[in-house]
Amino acid sequence: MKTVLLCGGFGTRIRDVADDIPKPLIKVGQMPILWHLMGYYASFGYTDFVLCLGYKSETVVDFFRQQNGKIEKLQSQSELASVYSFTGVINSVNCNVTMADTGLEAMTGSRLRKVKSLLGESTFMLSYGDGLSDVDINKLVEHHRSGKKLLTVTGVRPPSRFGELQVDDANNVVGFNEKPQASGGRISGGFFVCEPGVFDYLDPREDLVFEKEPIQSIVHDKQMDMYAHDEFWQCMDTYRDWELLNQMFKTGKAPWVR
Repeated sequence: MKTVLLCGGFGTRIRDVADDIPKPLIKVGQMPILWHLMGYYASFGYTDFVLCLGYKSETVVDFFRQQNGKIEKLQSQSELASVYSFTGVINSVNCNVTMADTGLEAMTGSRLRKVKSLLGESTFMLSYGDGLSDVDINKLVEHHRSGKKLLTVTGVRPPSRFGELQVDDANNVVGFNEKPQASGGRISGGFFVCEPGVFDYLDPREDLVFEKEPIQSIVHDKQMDMYAHDEFWQCMDTYRDWELLNQMFKTGKAPWVR
């Protein structure tokens, strides 16, 4: 099963960390967050990746060119400015990576539609190249297959950006948690599993946002399921997120490391 990772956005909200590379190349520890994410999938045996590139796509290709492995430029396909393949070791596992330049201005739905020819007619996984989790990928896939829907999303409880106070009846503070998991509703954490029928919902528009009309239509047709995940999930949207992920990795408390 192939895994599609969306890596083409500008990442404007984290420019105070790096503004000359795509967000998925920003480092957690000594390696890009993208490398950590791919290593996590690979630890479950999912080693075939398709990267949807856009902003500064050449820097992603250059990164893989510097790794131990084989990289080659493939014949360009319709709507893809360039396609490269990389074969090498990620997280001690042999992996195959296809890097497709899906355009500078394309939105998530457009990027996904453009790599359809690279995926065949099989079930595939989809996520964002700037978030990490300890979701059990095998259980996620099992849940998707049992649900028999076109699309399964991992529903997470987002970490609160504010300290959580625990008080007694007299308003005495009896507990404080700096960055707890929110106890309210769930949000999409990415880590999707998709059937090829998802492409029927992707119109040929550069401004097509996967999370808007396509998903809304899939929901309307009752073809979307959720896999609930209550443990670790963290996106890297801000400088504080970046600091948190690096601190977790530095102290050996990184749940995504297997």
